[in-house]
Amino acid sequence: QVQLVESGGGLVQAGSSLRLSCAASGRTFSSYGMGWFRQAPGKEREFVAFIGWSGGSTYYADFVKGRFTISRDNAKNTVYLQMNSLKPEDTAVYYCAADVHYSGVVPYRPREYEYWGQGTQVTVSS
Repeated sequence: QVQLVESGGGLVQAGSSLRLSCAASGRTFSSYGMGWFRQAPGKEREFVAFIGWSGGSTYYADFVKGRFTISRDNAKNTVYLQMNSLKPEDTAVYYCAADVHYSGVVPYRPREYEYWGQGTQVTVSS
């Protein structure tokens, strides 16, 4: 069983930055692929970013490239999402997720992840 707890969300103005954190339980965190997704009201959950085992492989949705950075600290069992130049359209609940069977193929779809956090709200005002 893996537990994921997100933190760091909040209400900010457009152009601001936020850093989300996701703390994971489990002794084999370094073997998990970790992703960030988001879900706005009335919309489907969508892929934001992914990071592989050691952090050497990262992947982003086109709409966050150049603005968001995913990273991980395996010693702290934590994955981060640094969000810069936030826009009102970034408003959503942000979720971290663990792909415990990650074998090198990037999981872009929610169903490919086995564990999810409870989510953290990010609201960007114009």
